[in-house]
Amino acid sequence: MKRLAMTAGPLLALGLMSAPAMANGSVVVYCPLPGSVCQELANGFKRETGIDVQILQKQTGEILAQIRAEAQNPKADVWWGGIVDSHFVADEEGLTIAYEPQNLDDLAPWSKAIFEASNRRTIGIYSITLGIAYNPELIEKLGIEAPQCWSDLIRPEFRDEVQISNPNSSGTAYQVIASLVQMMGEDKAFDYLKALNANVNSYTKSGVAPGKAVARGETTVGINYAQDILVEKNAGFPIELALPCEGTAAGVDGMSIVKGGPNPENAIAFYEWALTPDGLSAAAQGGLLHDPANVNSKRPQGTEVLSTAKLIDYDYAKFAAKDERARLIQRWEDEVNINH
Repeated sequence: MKRLAMTAGPLLALGLMSAPAMANGSVVVYCPLPGSVCQELANGFKRETGIDVQILQKQTGEILAQIRAEAQNPKADVWWGGIVDSHFVADEEGLTIAYEPQNLDDLAPWSKAIFEASNRRTIGIYSITLGIAYNPELIEKLGIEAPQCWSDLIRPEFRDEVQISNPNSSGTAYQVIASLVQMMGEDKAFDYLKALNANVNSYTKSGVAPGKAVARGETTVGINYAQDILVEKNAGFPIELALPCEGTAAGVDGMSIVKGGPNPENAIAFYEWALTPDGLSAAAQGGLLHDPANVNSKRPQGTEVLSTAKLIDYDYAKFAAKDERARLIQRWEDEVNINH
């Protein structure tokens, strides 16, 4: 592999990149994680290889839509990050390719499980746990008990006090729906979501937005990943984490190689490097607490509480399938969001 340094630094954009990546000298990565993490990823790979990384940063659902739109003329080489459900949709639509990494034996069982369930088109890179965030100052002001369970969120005292993301744009929200279906059964889960809807003040575009809103006192309760909640708490914001008493799910961020991307050799080089301890350190260096896939990686400090989570046996193969995902989101639109 030739190592050609580029004059332009890594690019973080909010829309389409203005110039295509130069063959053999760069790699184009679509990244839905925070900009600090995407930047660490880009910087680390360039230091290691001399290959420039161009990054497009958007939400997971938006990246899937863009890769679909570009199918006849792909602009991306690698899709790095975002809950695997959306990756599985891309896999089913033939938008990504199968590739087996050299260090597969070094990866955690949950990472390998994603790899096999996706017909080897997506690999798990980080694990994160669904949780409930609440602002203790607002809880005290309202004179109510802090939520500890999914069932608490539909209590009448939480009317207009809850935020959750929209499953059309957020893999986090879809995993909430799929998790509840697996725990309660589908009809009871949708009865719960209808009851929850009465307490929701906003369905946000981003999966991390509810926790940030809780931390800044904009809403009392938010549903998102525990690691994101702990990041806000560690930053000194008034926010606490509850791991739902009934059980919860571990979400997995995935990585896929885009079919027909402009820089296939560099895509493979990036993919291989991204699964090493150095590559997986990007999340921690960018301020996240995600659990890395490589068993030789250091686990993030301050996440010990997550070992107490009651994790369900989440069926990724079934609930990440394109048709099942589309069906459940459409039912949510028809029965839940229509009344908001």
